[in-house]
Amino acid sequence: MDHAHLYEQARFMMQKGKGILAADESVSTMNERLAAVLVDETAEMRRIYRQVLFTAPGIEKYLSGVIFYDASMRNSTDDGVPFPDVLASRGIMPGIKVDKGIVDIVEFPGEKISQGLDDLDERMWEYANLGAYFAKWRATVPIAQNTPTEAVMVMNAMILARYASICQKEGIVPMVEPEVLMHGSHDVNRSEEVTTRALQILFATLREYKVDLKAVILKTSMVIAGDGAKIQTSAEEVADATLRTLRMTVPYDIPGVVFLSGGQTPVRATENLQAIATRGPQPWPITFSYSRAIEEPVLATWKGKSENVEKAQAVLLHRLKMNSLAAQGKYDSKMEKEVSG
Repeated sequence: MDHAHLYEQARFMMQKGKGILAADESVSTMNERLAAVLVDETAEMRRIYRQVLFTAPGIEKYLSGVIFYDASMRNSTDDGVPFPDVLASRGIMPGIKVDKGIVDIVEFPGEKISQGLDDLDERMWEYANLGAYFAKWRATVPIAQNTPTEAVMVMNAMILARYASICQKEGIVPMVEPEVLMHGSHDVNRSEEVTTRALQILFATLREYKVDLKAVILKTSMVIAGDGAKIQTSAEEVADATLRTLRMTVPYDIPGVVFLSGGQTPVRATENLQAIATRGPQPWPITFSYSRAIEEPVLATWKGKSENVEKAQAVLLHRLKMNSLAAQGKYDSKMEKEVSG
């Protein structure tokens, strides 16, 4: 099968100085975030919040793509313009999260498996018609005394490979996301060990399933100590451990690597990205695909009030600009004081 158009789409996603906004929170997650800033947890408020993000002036300078959740992919602005069209008209590629969340595995306490393969062929065809050019599927890798197990990492890799194969058949670039969770007391060495093994298994499985790696984007965790660790890692330590891991495991022919923030604070996620970028050119383009690390300060500014929209959009633009600069190794923490609105 000729995948030339997929290669072109993947290159577009990895434009220098641009990232991918992960605005793909599930309904329950989005409701939690609205509740945290005392906003009504309704479908309309979720739509209005997404509208604040997608219509913000200037985001096209810093974004090549946005990952949607199913509901927001079908939503429109107050004027009736579908959200995917709003972004596409500004040169931002719409994408879609297609896994249906994670569920427990009885035989493997503390570990979960992603679901949603059953009807994926039909859904991918529909999403393509709704305007999606790429997709994302998330699997989780928890670190604890008895996890992760090799068996569950293999299970999730097989599911990611099947998903990627279906995406490519439907003309959509697959983004594979094996997220090594930050929750726990593990140190950076344990994180590096687990992330290395998870990525080794993933890429071996993708090859086994005959997935075209030249049309796959990796969305990965940074290698970082757990949020309950006694010693937290510096940005330099995160950068060194992350790049060691990637160079050992990630094929050099994939078109790009994007980082998730995984619970890091907005500034810390930017500082760590800056440290990675300053290590020099890598075999693949590298950028950000953050959710909470970009949106958290936007939500806190907006608070569901129309009079705060302009200020919230200024905060969004500032965070995108900071991460754009960091992806190019041009960020300085002194720039954080520049936001206005």
